[in-house]
Amino acid sequence: MTIQAKISKRGRPGVLIGFLGRFQPDGFVLALIGTVTIASLLPCQGTGAVIFHAGGSFAIASLFFLQGARLSRAAVAAGAKHWRLHLVIASTTFALFPLLGLGLLSLAPHALPRSLWLGVLFVCVLPSTVQSSIALTSIAGGNVAAAVCSAAGSNLAGLFLTPILFGLVSRLHGSAFNVAGISQVVLQLLVPFAAGHLLRPWIGAWAERNRSILALTDRGSILLIVYAAFSASVVQGLWQQLPFVGLTSLFLVDGTLLAAALLIMTTASRVLGFARSDESAIVFCGSQKSVVSGIPIASTLIAGPALGPFVLPIMIYHSMQLLVCAWLAKRYARLAPLALSIRPAGQMEARF
Repeated sequence: MTIQAKISKRGRPGVLIGFLGRFQPDGFVLALIGTVTIASLLPCQGTGAVIFHAGGSFAIASLFFLQGARLSRAAVAAGAKHWRLHLVIASTTFALFPLLGLGLLSLAPHALPRSLWLGVLFVCVLPSTVQSSIALTSIAGGNVAAAVCSAAGSNLAGLFLTPILFGLVSRLHGSAFNVAGISQVVLQLLVPFAAGHLLRPWIGAWAERNRSILALTDRGSILLIVYAAFSASVVQGLWQQLPFVGLTSLFLVDGTLLAAALLIMTTASRVLGFARSDESAIVFCGSQKSVVSGIPIASTLIAGPALGPFVLPIMIYHSMQLLVCAWLAKRYARLAPLALSIRPAGQMEARF
């Protein structure tokens, strides 16, 4: 064996490890998988289910109360001037995604059971994330101020728009929608959010100082809701009703939805002449769907065992968006210096 062959052979494990290192799973994704596994093996029943349901309702209210307390008006105002960028992101989140979801449904109506299709359509009307959208835009070297404004505005608008849009798309899907669920969203989500924001002058500084601890509280609340939801579904025979083929189809549908959205947003950003920094904000804020807002909203709209399969598409999409967009953010970061070096002298990026 030649020296070059030995070096090549020894280098393969290192190359493989480096490749796999780019796709390290997110801790919250692992926690979600673990929660579903525990609920599948040890579901809560009877009195335990009642206690977990009550705890979940309290956790939802506290989660949105703290979100309201953390919403910075100054950060929103700083990025609000990029109105064209925000219009593109909002149109993607609340118009393009529902159209994509309905399009996939019309093309392959039998790819998923009705309960999972409803969950996919619910994913399509969810607002953007806050933390991951901003973090990904920052990694990519994008317009962070605009990302903060868009993500915060999207979450606030989602409290109103998500239940209404879901009512519309579910009717198009031929499913009944409980209008009373909207009042539950107002009482359990919007009222605590507004109360937290009104109290921001007094508790805002405390919330900012303890942001990392409160982030764990947020995620813990989501895990509690997921455990209660999947426990009820498992007791009713979720995994017997959902075969492996159906789960595989769900991964394909969610993956197609994410890929189509990323492709359309990237193309539209370049056609409309946005700067590269703005393009990354559009791509990441527009493609992300909030599991932190989505699961609490779902729990107010869907009750009982039906909630488990309903939130399954959200969890799968959430995992996919983190893995794919983390890779994209690093790619934007690598290409940014190259784009600056080949730009003609004196040419400045357009700002909107």
